[in-house]
Amino acid sequence: MLIKLRKRKVGKRRIEEKVHRILEILGVENAELSILITDDAHIRDLNRTYRGKDSPTDVLSFPIDATVGGRRILGDVVVSIDTAERQAKVMGTTIEDVVERLLIHGILHLLGYDHEGGEEEAKEFFHLEEKVYAELKGYD
Repeated sequence: MLIKLRKRKVGKRRIEEKVHRILEILGVENAELSILITDDAHIRDLNRTYRGKDSPTDVLSFPIDATVGGRRILGDVVVSIDTAERQAKVMGTTIEDVVERLLIHGILHLLGYDHEGGEEEAKEFFHLEEKVYAELKGYD
């Protein structure tokens, strides 16, 4: 697992532990992914380039889903710590809590789940997201 922090408002070790636990909850074994924690300016550039949306967002996923040397390469998850920080203030929670939710969201996208294809798909996606989050919090 590769974790790169362009902004250090959450610990690298904590992110690594949470990602391992999220994958375990989802039953994903022998897999690799990379996580980038960045700022609004960088994620805005990525969102504009890859999604045609000229605004920052909270999380982006770039699925690869290939097998290399017997390991499943899931892809990349990018989180804006600036947006996560604003969301934490609005929600009255911690930035770590919001980042955990965003990691779950991004990883689900890497695994092929989506929420933009209709009401039923969205319902399934967000139900699974909440289930994983509840298990993750129960683990703490």
